[in-house]
Amino acid sequence: MTAKLTDNALKVLQARYLRRNAGGQIAETPAQLFQRVARAVSEAELLYGTAAQAGEWEDRFYEVMSSLDFLPNSPTLMNAGTELGQLSACFVLPVEDTMESIFGTLRDLAMVQRTGGGTGFSFSHLRPAGDALRSSGGTSSGPVSFMKIYDCATENIKLGGRRRGANMGVLRVDHPDIEQFIDSKRDGASLRNFNISVGVTDSFMEAVEANSDFALRHPADNRTLAHRKARALFDSICNAAWATGDPGLVFLDTIERANPTPLVGHIECTNPCGEVPLLPYESCNLGSINLTHFVIEGGEPEVDWERLRALVSAAVRFLDDVITVNRFPIEATHRVTIGNRKIGLGVMGFAEMCIMLGLPYASDAAVRFAGDLMGFIARESRASSARLAEARGVFPNWEQSVYQSKGLRLRNATQTSIAPTGTISIIAGTSSSIEPLFALAYLRKNVLDGQTLSEFNPVFLRCLERRGLAPGEILNAVAQHGDLSQSTDVPEELRRLFVTALGISPEQHIRVQAAFQRHVDNAVSKTINLPEEATPDDVARAYRLAYKMGGKGVTVFRYGSKTGQALELGVEEEFYEREHFIKCDPGACRL
Repeated sequence: MTAKLTDNALKVLQARYLRRNAGGQIAETPAQLFQRVARAVSEAELLYGTAAQAGEWEDRFYEVMSSLDFLPNSPTLMNAGTELGQLSACFVLPVEDTMESIFGTLRDLAMVQRTGGGTGFSFSHLRPAGDALRSSGGTSSGPVSFMKIYDCATENIKLGGRRRGANMGVLRVDHPDIEQFIDSKRDGASLRNFNISVGVTDSFMEAVEANSDFALRHPADNRTLAHRKARALFDSICNAAWATGDPGLVFLDTIERANPTPLVGHIECTNPCGEVPLLPYESCNLGSINLTHFVIEGGEPEVDWERLRALVSAAVRFLDDVITVNRFPIEATHRVTIGNRKIGLGVMGFAEMCIMLGLPYASDAAVRFAGDLMGFIARESRASSARLAEARGVFPNWEQSVYQSKGLRLRNATQTSIAPTGTISIIAGTSSSIEPLFALAYLRKNVLDGQTLSEFNPVFLRCLERRGLAPGEILNAVAQHGDLSQSTDVPEELRRLFVTALGISPEQHIRVQAAFQRHVDNAVSKTINLPEEATPDDVARAYRLAYKMGGKGVTVFRYGSKTGQALELGVEEEFYEREHFIKCDPGACRL
């Protein structure tokens, strides 16, 4: 039976996920959606077992989704069991320095985004602006100009017909056009469908620390065209990120050191939110565990490790089956993806799980728990992939992988990834990914076309009731400010437990990200939230620390630095009337 869905979850499902008939009316229930997905994905089981066994896995897949214990990425929910059948969330497409490649990839962008996938591009191979063109006698317009063409195409394509496209644009820090790239979103209007990240190398970060010169090189032959002070270039990155949220950093050498198939190719880019570094033409399928469902309540709360172990095994199998039944929009993507069979199992609801366990997010205990939790999920994911390899065979590129020399036979070249879980966490009714609570009351803007969703955190409401605190005055203050900063009657222990994103130091954000990254094959999508009064120096410290702690990428967001941002503190007054309160189950909150 389908778990109880929140009002906002139903709104999201109705707007984007439930199938519609020819007249545009909704033609399935949430339960039927999960049944459609379970049936389509379990068809892969027919290749390895009997029809009866496939039916058993269909039931199991339905169970983990309808209970909201686990949800796959949006394209799988949207497209499984439909004529479209494209189930992957993440793609990286190569852009080489020819008009044929640039506009051939533009076509591929359209083919991927119309089926619901997000796309990442490295523009580092394109010659710089002003470079001579032998074929025409003219000069090149440079990478940023072609990014604008891609952005325009995305503006006119909705992903799968139901959401606007998303892109990642990466340019190496040693590209001659890097300064133009860094400032390309400063006007607030350009490249609105792109996240951009500077592809940073170890040598650049070393030059920043030494305050030495750094060479900008022609991508065709690596000859030096100019020099810049590395620290000045780094400062310009930090100033732009402070002003607009872009660019982030992608640590290319860190990513390449973790590349499981270096003999197959080098990784130069990630998907739009940075959690999956991919080879050219590679795609990946993601899914996330709702961690709040794995806390044993009543008495001293604890993690139900055995039930979590069983869920991880089912989720890895589900994601491997997705690869098998997937319909790829581009043949080249089919070849590379099947060759490596990468999956990315992650989590959502980490902040709420910590609250349920009595662990303040801004504590050393939360960092230790993050490592223990993800270490467990990573070990179980790898064990599950090994069992699948024994039954189904290793991924085709296994002999060209780092696992071959270790004798580690796996079905999937990667098994784990931490995605942002933007809309699927709304469906699951929990906090996003590994992020702290953004606020205790907030508005989600632009989640649905023209709609704003108001939210109070349900765990907070349950805790108020359990503590017997009068909700009226507290919720009035929270509704206006989004947190407990103006609530004088709230105990200090409650304030510590329900600390929100802007009340957590950037260093703590990064420590949590690093704790997860140590146990993640792919990467971790994580926003380092900064208060409005933060400075560019705060951005610089965050970027340096993320690199030193082994991150594969880092993004900051200073509150108020973008107009029309997705989350805003506070809700409308009518939202917190009494009928919206959630009754507290015994043990729902440790306090």
